[in-house]
Amino acid sequence: MNIENTQSQMRKGILEFCILSIIRRGEAYPSDIVDEMREAGLQILEGTLYPLLTRLKNAEMLTYRWVESNSGPPRKYFSLTDKGMTFYKELETTWNELANGVNKLTNKNESLPTVPDTTNTN
Repeated sequence: MNIENTQSQMRKGILEFCILSIIRRGEAYPSDIVDEMREAGLQILEGTLYPLLTRLKNAEMLTYRWVESNSGPPRKYFSLTDKGMTFYKELETTWNELANGVNKLTNKNESLPTVPDTTNTN
């Protein structure tokens, strides 16, 4: 089994939720989303982000507005639509259920008694 593939699939599964979490707080410019994700320890490339933003916009989860820039082309700032906020809240509920379940399962070993080391018989 390939660990990198499994790790990649786990990251992809939460990517959309993380991006919507950032945009939910207010308008977001794609490179700012990338920076915030990286600061949180989650790597994402702009080449991954832009198609996802477009898909979410086409699904009416996001809207955007153009803002003129003093240095370079105009910038596209994304924000959640009402439909996107409803979708986000559903993802948030799902995330909380999953995170709580995973934490319960993965922390069960901590409650097991430790087995004394009997290999040293001095």
